[in-house]
Order: sequence, then C-alpha cells, then structure tokens
Amino acid sequence: MKLGLKLLQERSQVGSFWWPYISNLPEAYSVPIFFPGEDIKNLQYAPLLHQVNKRCRFLLEFEQLVKHVLSNVETSSSDHPFGGQAVDASSLGWAMSAVSSRAFRLHGGGSHGDIDIPMMLPLIDMCNHSFNPNARIVQEQGGNDVINYGCLNNDLFLLDYGFVVPSNPYDCIELRFDGALLDAASTAAGVSSPSFSSPAPWQKEILSQLKLDGEAPVLKVTIGGQEPVEGRLLAAVRVMLTSDREMVEKHDLSTLMSLSSDSDAPLGTATEVAALRTVLALCVIALGHFPTQMMEDESLLKKGVSSATSELAIQFRIQKKALIIDVMRDLTKRVQLLSSKSKDMASPPQG
Repeated sequence: MKLGLKLLQERSQVGSFWWPYISNLPEAYSVPIFFPGEDIKNLQYAPLLHQVNKRCRFLLEFEQLVKHVLSNVETSSSDHPFGGQAVDASSLGWAMSAVSSRAFRLHGGGSHGDIDIPMMLPLIDMCNHSFNPNARIVQEQGGNDVINYGCLNNDLFLLDYGFVVPSNPYDCIELRFDGALLDAASTAAGVSSPSFSSPAPWQKEILSQLKLDGEAPVLKVTIGGQEPVEGRLLAAVRVMLTSDREMVEKHDLSTLMSLSSDSDAPLGTATEVAALRTVLALCVIALGHFPTQMMEDESLLKKGVSSATSELAIQFRIQKKALIIDVMRDLTKRVQLLSSKSKDMASPPQG
C-alpha cells in the first residue's frame, strides 16, 4: 500500500517522470476486490472469500484514515500529496492492485541493501508469468537470483495478479485442523472409535510438536501442492489412529510427516490405510462444500458466461475441485497398493 500511495502521488503530479508508464497502466484490474458481489460468491471457496473481505475492509478503513490525515490540508495547497485529488477506497484499490499485480521483490530495501522490498519495474512487468518460462530476468547481485512472481497457489495469483494457473503444481486446499471434523471423516472412512477430539497425553505432546496443539497452534493445514498431504496433517492423523506409543517413538517427526513412497507405512499397514482413508474422507467433505459440481462448471464455461470476472471465478473453483480429485486418486492408489501387499503377506505359501 505504501508503494500504491507513491503511485497515486506520481499519477497526480503534472510532468511526472513516470507519467508515460503510469498512463499505460490498466484503468481496471480483474482481481477479486473489484468483482461484482455475485462473482465473489461464485468463487465458492471460503479461505479466498475471507481474504477478499479482509482486503475490502482494509481499503474502506484506510480510506477513512487518509481522509482524516488530509482533512486539514487545502486541496489547492502545494502540501497536498495528491495534487488536491480525492483519494477514496476505489482509487486506493486501483493503486494496491496495480502494485500487487506488477511489483517484484528485489534486493536493496534496507540501509545495507539486505532487505527484499516490492518495486515496480516498467517494461519488465509486461512479461507473462510461467512455471516454464522461455526467458529469465535476473537482478545483478551475484547473478543467481531470478525475478519472478514466485511459486504461488491460485489464491494468491487471483488475489494479486488477476489470473488462475491451470494445473498449478503449487495450488492447494486449506483446511482447519479440527478434532470433530477429523472424527467425522475417520468414522465416514470406516475407522472404529476415532479419538481426534480426545487425544491421550502422549498424543497431545506430539500434536504440540507439530504446532497443532498447545500454545499458539497453527491450525491451518493443506491438501495438495508439492505433496498430496501436508506433512503435519499426515503425521497427526497417523499418530491419532494408533495406540502403539512405542512404535511412534521409534520414528522422528520428519518420518511421520513423510509420504515418500507408495508403500511407506511407518506405523504399520493397518494404521497407514486408516490414515489415508481418513484424509480421503476429508477430501470428500472439502469437495462437498462446493455448491456446484465440476462438470456443471465446465458446462457453464462451454456455454459462455457474461463477463471475464464470472469466467475467472468458475476457472478458479474448477482448479480447486480438480486438485482435490487428483489428491483422491493419488491416495486411493496408495491405499489399494498397501491393501494388496497386506493380502499378499497374509496368504499362506502354496505347496
């Protein structure tokens, strides 16, 4: 927002050195804070809706703050930082979107040049983002730091840049680690007597080490991304579905958090199958929170929608649903492999 205010100031100045650049910036941005209310609702994903509402509230509150600061400054005064022009939530939103959709984080922000800060780079910001780029833009500081938007999920790409990356390998689904939810998922998966809501003291200790219990817990966990299941969630589910404390204590946290191979079962096959089925049930619950099915969304896009923002909203939720389905396929394959190996081990030798 600081850089956004500087952008508004330069836009208001007659003869600004940056005017040729600023005059070519879009008049509007396709980021969710400018979506019509119906299209915000059509995103269908609570964590993103929360972020959109949070940003809109910030802009409305910041508008009041700016107006208060400028209330005693005459619009005709040379002291007016915006050349007498009114600054409201709309112009602040434009400036914040212009910066968020174009700024790069570069070295050189601190007194010793050791802090990364956002900077706007005229011309360079015309390049499109790609995880498989055909060009590299490098800041000269050892020549090793590539400038890019970063390995972001689709929430941030849409919030800050106004687009969605299909099959984004860094996209994920956010969930809250909740004992009651996990009990329900585990029961739905056919696990008998799950105890996520009432862990034993030794289990609580491990949950605390995973930052899922105790003081200042971080309860947001993810499904999808670089791993099918976030390690903290996987470790917690594995530990909560076994009563074998000695078996758990044979492994460090990194092993309990790992899903390194199809046949990896640090706490035994039965516990691993129960854990993966519980996460599968979580995926089903997450998918059920979307009011529409993926096929319906794809049909809407084929028929054509009324606006670019409607299309973006549908594309976003399609990608979220596709991600969940991909994770479910992966976990189902792992469960089937573990189950078949377990049967093979249980079969008596044939004479």
